[in-house]
Amino acid sequence: MVKKFTASPMQLKPDTRYNSKLVSKFVNCLMYDGKKSVAQRVVYDAMEIIRKQLPDEDPLDVFVTAVDNVKPAIEVRSKRVGGATYQVPTPVSAKRQQALSIRWILEAVRGRKGRPVGRSLADELLSAFRREGSAMNKRENVHRMADANKAFSHFAW
Repeated sequence: MVKKFTASPMQLKPDTRYNSKLVSKFVNCLMYDGKKSVAQRVVYDAMEIIRKQLPDEDPLDVFVTAVDNVKPAIEVRSKRVGGATYQVPTPVSAKRQQALSIRWILEAVRGRKGRPVGRSLADELLSAFRREGSAMNKRENVHRMADANKAFSHFAW
């Protein structure tokens, strides 16, 4: 029986330069049309820009901290109860936290127009490292929404 390829964490190989599975996952999420080498070049260019702007910091540590800073702890989910729909705050699993964090960073990078993607990615990672920027605003909005709807948290069963 042939074993089919799945996008499972077991088959995710660490990237060659930093030996990090998180960087490899980020490259895969950034990639368009199977052009992995282009996505890798963009990420590695962003890491070089970070290395030049923060010479005393390791770019991998800046990257990991930026992704961790953007991770949401809680989010709202729609729950239908007796004809009414409530926004119920629920905790976020670690896997979904990472996925949302990467997605929000890439969404913010793609929203910055008129610059090379590597430069935009470096700027967004540095902003997230400092707890500011578009991705952090998205996280704060999600947390604010969950806080505003905590009266409905008893519906989360």
